[in-house]
Amino acid sequence: MNSRDICPDCSSARVKRNGYTHTDKQNHRCKECGRQFVLVPENCLISGAERMLIKRLLAERLSLRGICRAVQVSLRWLIDFITDCYAATPDDLNVRLPEQPDGVIVRRLNVEADELWSLVGKKVNKKWLWLALDAKARQVLAFHVGDRSGRSAKKLWNKIPAVYRQGATFYTDAHAPYANVIPRAQHRVVTKESRMTNHIERFNGTLRQRVSRLVRFALSFSKKLANHIGAIKYFLCQYNLEITATLPV
Repeated sequence: MNSRDICPDCSSARVKRNGYTHTDKQNHRCKECGRQFVLVPENCLISGAERMLIKRLLAERLSLRGICRAVQVSLRWLIDFITDCYAATPDDLNVRLPEQPDGVIVRRLNVEADELWSLVGKKVNKKWLWLALDAKARQVLAFHVGDRSGRSAKKLWNKIPAVYRQGATFYTDAHAPYANVIPRAQHRVVTKESRMTNHIERFNGTLRQRVSRLVRFALSFSKKLANHIGAIKYFLCQYNLEITATLPV
């Protein structure tokens, strides 16, 4: 802890009091350059164990302010930290593809696709989360956040690994855009009563339960679309790692 009575930027001693910070510390402002600072800064270092704990909490149904209260970190630091975490998530969602996908194996692949709505920014701004799930391995193959149009369905289709697009059977509801992007020979339109989309319907419940941004009629919805996508991607990567650990080698 170091005390300073000069501006940390321009080293000027011409400073004045400028109210209080959000932690009730006396704030000061440099008359030369306008920099604001406190005389006795406290540099709180976040340990590696605390960072790992925060990473685990990000995959649970906790708001950002809830994590701040639990781990005692500032919201500003947490936002910068999760931005780095989201940027580090792989685009392949940690999916483990079938080994040596010959014709017999490909035809046995079953994929379930569905979409669920969430809010971004304000309650009237609905965004749809499109998902494709391997019915046997329970891995999330791809996702897309957008509207409910054919354009979003096409983007989801292009993100699905090629080994699945080339020969897997896709089970969806009767939402029209699916039929426009999935080849007819691979597409099966089913109802909930058929129980052919049970896995992805159940996974939708898991998302609502563990990702606070997807909880309906709550205050923890995302304010920015980029953070909304980042939080979903982060959870899906962690989820696929958990599922992959249970798959036979």
